Amino acid sequence: MDTQVVYDSYGEYESDCPARLAVDLFANSWLTVIVYTLRNGPMRPVELHRAIGGISQKMLTQTLRRMEQMGLLQRRRYAEAPPRVDYDLTQAGRDLLIPIFALGKWAERHGDTVRTALYGDDQE
Repeated sequence: MDTQVVYDSYGEYESDCPARLAVDLFANSWLTVIVYTLRNGPMRPVELHRAIGGISQKMLTQTLRRMEQMGLLQRRRYAEAPPRVDYDLTQAGRDLLIPIFALGKWAERHGDTVRTALYGDDQE
């Protein structure tokens, strides 16, 4: 199976390639977790925090703000008492689910191989 994709040159440096943006997105592990968690629709911050686990409230808030700035999700405020906020993926955010699911399939297929190579056979 030939999976090689050839891109046009994006400038004098490889760092100009737009694929670098995608790699940078996946370098933030919380970003991909949040996208995956929002896959079924909008959630309130407290629901996200509970569903994700292991993320501090500060990191969740920072990551949500950054994702909103990047156009990956939208924040909706409701004029209620008490005020209510929820987050939902934009089309760009939903499209990130495609490579996230692909990476998940790769991890299912090759995760044990990588773990064994890194840690040996005697892992629990």
